[in-house]
Amino acid sequence: MNKPAVQRVARSVCPHDCPSACALDVDVLDDRTIGRVRGAKDDPYTAGVICEKVARYAERVHHPQRLLHPLRRVGPKGAGQFERISWDDALDEIAGKFLAIEAEFGPEAIWPYFYAGTMGHVQRDGIDRLRNARGYSQQYDTICTGAAWPGYIAGTGRLGGTNPEQMAESDCVVIWGTNPVNTQVNVMVHATRARKERGAKIVVVDIYRTATMEQADLGLMLRPGSDGALACAVMHVLLRDGLADMDYLTRFTDFSNAFAEHLAAKTPEWAAAITGLTVSEIETFAHLVGTTPRSYFRLGYGFTRQRNGSTNMHAALCIPAMTGAWRHRGGGAFHSNSGTWGLDKSEIKGTRLQQGNARMLDMSEIGRVLTGDPEALQGGGPVKAMLIQNTNPMNVAPDQALTRQGFAREDLFTVVHEQFMTETAQMADIVLPATMFLEHDDYYARGGHTRVLFAPKVIERPGETWSNHEVINALALRLGVDHPSFRGTAREMVAETFRRSGYPELEEVEKTGFVDRALPDDAARYADGFAWPDGKFRFRPDWQAVAQKKGYLWTCDPAELPEFADWWDVNEPTTGACPFRLATSPARSFLNSSFSMTPGSLRREGEPSVLIHPKDAATSGIADGSAVALGNHRGTVELIARYFDGLPRGVLVAEGIQPNAAHRGGRGINTLIGSDQVPPFGGVAFHDAAVWISRATEAPVAAA
Repeated sequence: MNKPAVQRVARSVCPHDCPSACALDVDVLDDRTIGRVRGAKDDPYTAGVICEKVARYAERVHHPQRLLHPLRRVGPKGAGQFERISWDDALDEIAGKFLAIEAEFGPEAIWPYFYAGTMGHVQRDGIDRLRNARGYSQQYDTICTGAAWPGYIAGTGRLGGTNPEQMAESDCVVIWGTNPVNTQVNVMVHATRARKERGAKIVVVDIYRTATMEQADLGLMLRPGSDGALACAVMHVLLRDGLADMDYLTRFTDFSNAFAEHLAAKTPEWAAAITGLTVSEIETFAHLVGTTPRSYFRLGYGFTRQRNGSTNMHAALCIPAMTGAWRHRGGGAFHSNSGTWGLDKSEIKGTRLQQGNARMLDMSEIGRVLTGDPEALQGGGPVKAMLIQNTNPMNVAPDQALTRQGFAREDLFTVVHEQFMTETAQMADIVLPATMFLEHDDYYARGGHTRVLFAPKVIERPGETWSNHEVINALALRLGVDHPSFRGTAREMVAETFRRSGYPELEEVEKTGFVDRALPDDAARYADGFAWPDGKFRFRPDWQAVAQKKGYLWTCDPAELPEFADWWDVNEPTTGACPFRLATSPARSFLNSSFSMTPGSLRREGEPSVLIHPKDAATSGIADGSAVALGNHRGTVELIARYFDGLPRGVLVAEGIQPNAAHRGGRGINTLIGSDQVPPFGGVAFHDAAVWISRATEAPVAAA
C-alpha cells in the first residue's frame, strides 16, 4: 500500500498542558489532512523528541467521533440525546438565556469556566474578556498550580530558574516529584545527555518506582507527602558534615542561627521514620549533592499535589541554596519559567472592560459551587449558567459525586464548547464544536523552558467547528458588547499582544516561530541576588508577600504555617477504616482526559487499574488482575488490581484519568479526591486521599 504523499512540512506547537510546549514539524498531506507529527530538531529544548501520544496526533485530529455541528439537548441531562441546530440558533439561544439570567439573578449568576485544554493564550484566556465585559463571576485558578507555584516563589521570589537546557551541563540531576518518561520526555533527553557526556548522576525522588526512577543512579522512594522531611534531613546533614556553602548562605540567603537550630532536630533518623527511607539513603543523597557543586534540581508538580505541597516545594528548593549550587552553570533549580514572560495580555483578557467587582469562585470547588454551598458561593446567589471551554470537569474535577450532582440540576443552563462528546458535554444544554490547534492561530508560552512560540493555522477546520476566540467574539456581540477586541481575528490578537508586550512584530516572529525570553544566565541563577527586596533567598518564607506577588487568596490562617522550611503534617490521615494512601499519578499515554479516546492511547493503557503491593494484596485477599473497589467517605470506584512491588506498603497508585464510563458503576477515580482548599492559597490534593480497598464483591457501601 502506498504511503500518502506529504504536501509540505508545517511548523507548529503542541497545545497541551505540559511544560515542554514542544515545537513540532507536522506532515501536511492536503489542506485538511495531517500525517506524522515529529519534534522539531532545530528547537534546542524539544531536540527532535516528543511524547508518543502527540506523535500519534493524526488519530485525534481525524477521529470519527469529533464534534462537527452545534447540538441542542432534547432528552434528560446526561442521557446523550441531542439534535443538530445551526450556529445562529445556538448563539441566539445562548445569548437569550444569558440575558434573561442576568436580568433576573444578576451577572454573577453566570460562571464562565475554563482551564488548560489548550495552552494557547488567545484561545484559552479569551473567555475572561467576555467575563469581564459582562461582570460574570470570576474564576480562581487553583486546580493545577495553586500549591506548587507559591512554594517556589516563597524561596526565590520569582517563578523562574536555571535554563533547563543546562541539565545537560550538570554533574548531578535531581528529578523530584515528576515522572518525565511519562509526562515530559524532554527532561530525560537533557538529563541523560549529562550522564552520557559528563558521567552525571541522576537522582529520582518519587513515591513509587516510576519509569523515570528505573533509569536513575539513585532512586529514593518515599511515603507520599513526606518530601519536606527528606529535604530538612538533607540540610541537617549538609550542616552537620560541613558540606553547606557558608559563604553563599551569608551573602545570598536569610540563613540564621535560628534556622540552624531548627534543622538540628531534623536528623536522618527522624526523617527515616517519616519518609520510609533508610538513614543510609538520606545520607547518601545529602553527600552526593553536597559534594557535587553542579547539581540541578528539576522540581515537578507531583509532590505538590498534597495538602502540604506548598511547604514541601519550598523545603526541596532550599537544598540548592544550602549547597550554593546556584553559583554554577548547570546548577540551581527549576520548576517553571512562567514568571519571566513579560506578556501584556490585557487585550486578550479584557481587563480594561471589567464591570464591577464580581465574586471569585474557586474552580476546584465546582461541585460545592454547583450544589449551592454558601461558603463556596462567597455568600452570593446560585450559579444559573455556565460556559465551559478547554476542560472536562465531569471527569477531571475533584469530589466527582458533588460535581455530577451539580451538573444534573435542571435549572442550570450549561454550554460546552468541545472537540468530543465528553462527559461534561453530555450534561450540556448546548454543545458547540471546537477546532483543534492545527486549525487556528495562537501563541504559546513554554513554562518548562524559555521561549514564547507562535503556531499558525496549518489545515482547514472540519465540519462547522469554530475556535474559542470566534465563539467568545460572537457571543459578546449578541450580548450587546461593542468593543474592537471582539471583532478581530486570533492572528490580530496575537500581533496586538506582542506589540503591547514589547515583543518583535508578529511577521518577524513568524520567520523563526519563537521569541526567546531567556534571562541572562547570571540572572536566571540569581547570581546578583534573588527576587526579594533584600536579594536574599528565604528559608523563612513570607507567605503574605507571596500572596501579594500573585494575587493569591488565603485558605488558612497564616499563623498555622511553619516558620521555616519544614515538613508540615497536615495531609489526610489514614485510619482503620481507610488505611491506604491513594495517588492518582499521570499515565504515559493520557494527559488528563485529552487522549482518553484515541486508539493508540487506549490500547497502551487498557482498562482502569490500581497498583497495589503484592503483600498488601495478600492481606486483603486480592488477586492480581481481579476487580476491586476503592472507597472513602466521598464515594466508591471500581478498578482492576495490578500487583506492583515498586511502591511502599500502604500506598496505592491509579495512573491516569480514565473516563468515568470506563469504570464499572460509572464513577471515575476523582470521586475519591477531596475539593477542600489546600493551604495556604488553594489547590487540589490529587495525590493525598485516604481510602480502603477490597474485592469488588465485598466493597462496603460508601456514604452519599
